[in-house]
Amino acid sequence: MSARFAEKVILITGATTGVGRATAERIAGEGATAVLAARGREAGDALVAAIRTRGGEAAFVSTDVTVEAEVAELVRQALSRYGRLDGAFNNVGAPIATGPVTELDGEAWHAELELNLSSVFYGLKHEIPALQASGGGAILNSASVCGVAAYPNMAGYNAAKHGVIGLTRSAALDMAATGIRVNALVIGGVDTPLSRSLAQAAPGLTTEEAWHAAEAMHPLGRMARPDEIAAFAAFLLSDEASFITGAALAIDGGMTVRL
Repeated sequence: MSARFAEKVILITGATTGVGRATAERIAGEGATAVLAARGREAGDALVAAIRTRGGEAAFVSTDVTVEAEVAELVRQALSRYGRLDGAFNNVGAPIATGPVTELDGEAWHAELELNLSSVFYGLKHEIPALQASGGGAILNSASVCGVAAYPNMAGYNAAKHGVIGLTRSAALDMAATGIRVNALVIGGVDTPLSRSLAQAAPGLTTEEAWHAAEAMHPLGRMARPDEIAAFAAFLLSDEASFITGAALAIDGGMTVRL
């Protein structure tokens, strides 16, 4: 595998499972120093050990990305340990509340926005100055097909992911002259532990029925593998994507073609 991230320090949130883990392993395998963030320390330490066993370098910082002070500390620790930051993947997100908009309570609404939108804002706010000090770099935000379309009974998640794309575009414009690129991934279904748990909780369907229904929403007829998303994320974080900024790029098995 290439060393296109040699001497680069890349931060990834939601790094211990699914797309985040696959991206961490991908960029570390291509020479990056990976600064990994998630809530669970045991899983984080295990991932660091796995990356180091394969000859890579990584560090883990236990972080609740819904708390701005913890995100600021995450970036501070990356700089303290490695002296620079060259890229970031703001990858945390999950649906929290379901039901018609008229039945959502305010607490659930705010929790949805904190996890899926405010966390990205906190990341951008504290990552951008660090990237500027390093001479520029790339930031990638995890959106969803729910950022360009809407699913019923998911008002909070739809609103948050639409917000991620708007925030990405705003930050890209604000930072265009500084050497910092900001893009968003419009992700379809991915075979992750979270997706499996959502299938198990689908009302009125068996887990297998829910999974097949989710697969059928993709013209390619299946869910993505995490490593497929990681490959695209790595490209967008690399210098090979140097003329791409402010974009919401679909990697969705064709979902948005017919939404």
